[in-house]
Amino acid sequence: MGELPAITGTVAVITFVVPGDIDDQTVPSGGNVYDRRMSRALGAHEVAVAGTWPTPDEAARQELASALADLDDGATVLIDGLVACGVPEVVVPQAQRLRIAVLVHLPLADETGLEPDLATELNTRERETLHAAGMVIATSPWAARRIVSHHWLDADRVHAVPPGTDPAPLAPGTDGRSRLLCVAAVTQRKGQDRLVEALAEVRDLRFECELVGSLRRDTDYVLRLHEMIKECGLADRVTLAGPKTGAELEASYAAADLFVLPSHTETYGMVLTEALARGIPVLATRVSAMPETVGRAPDGTVPGILTWKFADALRRFLTDAQLRDGVRAAARARRETLTDWDAAARELADVLADLEEPACRR
Repeated sequence: MGELPAITGTVAVITFVVPGDIDDQTVPSGGNVYDRRMSRALGAHEVAVAGTWPTPDEAARQELASALADLDDGATVLIDGLVACGVPEVVVPQAQRLRIAVLVHLPLADETGLEPDLATELNTRERETLHAAGMVIATSPWAARRIVSHHWLDADRVHAVPPGTDPAPLAPGTDGRSRLLCVAAVTQRKGQDRLVEALAEVRDLRFECELVGSLRRDTDYVLRLHEMIKECGLADRVTLAGPKTGAELEASYAAADLFVLPSHTETYGMVLTEALARGIPVLATRVSAMPETVGRAPDGTVPGILTWKFADALRRFLTDAQLRDGVRAAARARRETLTDWDAAARELADVLADLEEPACRR
């Protein structure tokens, strides 16, 4: 993955505040990839703040408060929403003197599995933070619309800047149908249990499925998934591979015949475009931003299947050669229309250039 040259001349130097685990390859995430690629492309001054965001301890709060207090009045600051949105008591006072934009990868209360009281508290805190910010950045048009309606924000203050995608070689696949790949942190929101249930319904057919992603974010869910795979008689066909990066991840993509993402919600779903960049058709839930992300080939065909009925869709893909040929052709055509990271970073720079001085907002 090559580095982009820093974009200059569009906006003043940006301070980009990111989670402290941004480079932890044991817990890779699309949000961290977005932050790192944009930060480097923009030539930003990056400040990584360690903490159990969005519910940090007092030491993490103080570290964030000190980092913001050290900035000059009128400085342009982009803060990852995971860091900013849970601590309005830290961010809101600084919004009176800094040009603050908050980057929302996922509204805090939308994380699957939260206790209701915690979800309510995080939602209230996030709303206070976003109303104080000079600008909100979302990672898809769907996410921007969701944030505007959910948090009662003016639409002209919320901007969609989707991620880019690195060009990649076409994946040769295995036999064209039987090698399935899911790349996502193993958590409730990503819905791997839904995929295992569907695979159990089609176990009369030939397939292998690799689940690539962090096993550390939700250990209880990982244990349940392990048991589920065994109980469904799929232990020799479904692999929980853990996180992969670099050549190992490339090898998994190269062998894939179908990419599967069974998430309950996604504000973008970067792994979908990473699969499409390799010409791999996708199977994903028809939810939130997924239809926008998957998109269409220039001739209007969809490069995969979007559905809630995973078992039916898997059976169709595994048994219908005409369907497989059609979605594979659409995926190969769609890869030519994907936006690269350079264009995405330029769009973000242009958006941040319009961030107003705090006094102008008053």
